[in-house]
Amino acid sequence: MDQPLTNNSGKGRTEQAAFAGGCFWCMVSPFEEMPGIISVVSGYTGGHKENPTYEEVCSDTTGHAEAVLITYDPDVFPYEKLLDIFWRQIDPTDAGGQFHDRGDSYRTGIFYYTEEQRKLAEASKQELAASGRFDKPIVTEIEPAGPFYAAEDYHQGYHKSNPFRYKMYRKGSGRDAFISQNWTMRKDAAELKQRLTPIQYEVTQNSGTERPFTGEYWDHTEDGIYVDIVSGEPLFSSRDKYDAGCGWPSFTKPLQAASIKEHTDTSHYMVRVEVRSKEADSHLGHVFDDGPQPTGLRYCINSASLRFVAKDDLEKEGYGEYLHLFKD
Repeated sequence: MDQPLTNNSGKGRTEQAAFAGGCFWCMVSPFEEMPGIISVVSGYTGGHKENPTYEEVCSDTTGHAEAVLITYDPDVFPYEKLLDIFWRQIDPTDAGGQFHDRGDSYRTGIFYYTEEQRKLAEASKQELAASGRFDKPIVTEIEPAGPFYAAEDYHQGYHKSNPFRYKMYRKGSGRDAFISQNWTMRKDAAELKQRLTPIQYEVTQNSGTERPFTGEYWDHTEDGIYVDIVSGEPLFSSRDKYDAGCGWPSFTKPLQAASIKEHTDTSHYMVRVEVRSKEADSHLGHVFDDGPQPTGLRYCINSASLRFVAKDDLEKEGYGEYLHLFKD
């Protein structure tokens, strides 16, 4: 088996999970930076041929699907959260493949290793079907896990070794557009106006900017994480926050690269890189390349787009998996 692509867990107990979601290049990054994830390996499973090659699997003669094998610490990141991430990467109503990729090798599937995983997978599938999010049946299969064969080395961590091609593939295949249309948070403007303050609404929904040195968090130093004020999705850690002297909260990196979206912003006669949250599509701020090492980045974020969750409240508020960040 290939070496782990990530190791965030420490010395906890480990379990395995296997998911097929179409092209396995696109099924690594959503999981790999999450706390408690030890490794994510691209490979083949669900078929009958031993040690298949990529070409054999793509020919649809082996019965295998492209999949990822995740080794994780369930005490840090439970299986239910893996399932939630999985569903949000796929079109679960498509039995003929995924997006541009057609054929049985690109089918979706959950391969369970324990009876508890099976029950949780079945329950999550039923919950998705009952949610009304899709107007067609959920056809993703749930079946016992069989042998998993690691894919060729050049497929491992493809999004890192070939970042430009990977991004173009995601966009060209239709995956990104589908996720944006079907998995972005459904928002009600009236409800948001009632729930948010005027500046919070203006920043997150109209891409506004708060005045420097006026936001709640520009000089905030308490240990904890910062989440999207609209959706609650985790975005930044206090451990990556620093004083950039600009009057806005500044971070060297997000908690997970997959939790944000970046777009070219040409407003105000400038060319900048806008930062938005992935799930709620909230405007957060901009990212610049004048930050400290090792990233060299400065995520300049509006306080109005954030809510702070203190270290001591993480477990209570459902963010317990991030407690490891504050264990020295």
